[in-house]
Amino acid sequence: MEPEELLNEGSGAEKRPAVESPLVSLRRDLKMFSEPIKEVAVEIMVEGLSKYPIFIAHQHELKLGEVILDRHDLSSSWSIHASTLEEFLERGVIKPELKQRFTDTYKNPKDFMCVFVVVPEGANFVFVPYEG
Repeated sequence: MEPEELLNEGSGAEKRPAVESPLVSLRRDLKMFSEPIKEVAVEIMVEGLSKYPIFIAHQHELKLGEVILDRHDLSSSWSIHASTLEEFLERGVIKPELKQRFTDTYKNPKDFMCVFVVVPEGANFVFVPYEG
């Protein structure tokens, strides 16, 4: 899938019904839940669980991390799970040889949430600044 398709931006030549990109609803949900997500990140770090909290955003069933925001309970588009770099390494999501690359690119967790976005086309990490 091309980035233009994800953002629903095409050449405009073909007329088709506008379909909201899943990334638009993700941006909206992350903005709405920014404060509780940040609280969980701080808790993970303060309790010494990890220096690298990771939040997993998905729209289907996923067995990774702990559910902190369930889309069904909150009438939102995305469910959010809390995890850590350590769990990602243990479960093989991040290969041990890529750990250093991950930690080098990881942004300050006090300012940015690290989100592992899972969609049918694949998954990727994004860093989203906390609101406010």
